[in-house]
Amino acid sequence: MPCYYEGRGLLPDRGRTGGGQRRYGDAELDRLSFIAHARQLGFDLDAIAQLIALQEAPQTAHGGAHRIATARISEVRDRIARLRRLEMELVRVVNACGGHSDGQPCRALQALADHQAFEGEH
Repeated sequence: MPCYYEGRGLLPDRGRTGGGQRRYGDAELDRLSFIAHARQLGFDLDAIAQLIALQEAPQTAHGGAHRIATARISEVRDRIARLRRLEMELVRVVNACGGHSDGQPCRALQALADHQAFEGEH
């Protein structure tokens, strides 16, 4: 049975030894390192497959790799913007309360219920 990355076509299926172990050579270990680093940078497996294909055709890799990496930068920036909006909303909720009871209904819960008070999507 192939490993996950072999099944996705990211690594060649070398099979197993008689004892059921996979044996990877230097090329496969380099590929696994490439995949691990790309995953740490947040590339999905489809993008990684495209990057690997470009790696195997280095004469045409520059434009494609640049496009894929630029798309990832855009995704990261979009996520950062969403996280900043989320932070602002959470600060609004926390500031509504102050964290102490004054005998009144909890203002943090009221702020959470008042979705209209936040402009935009989070």
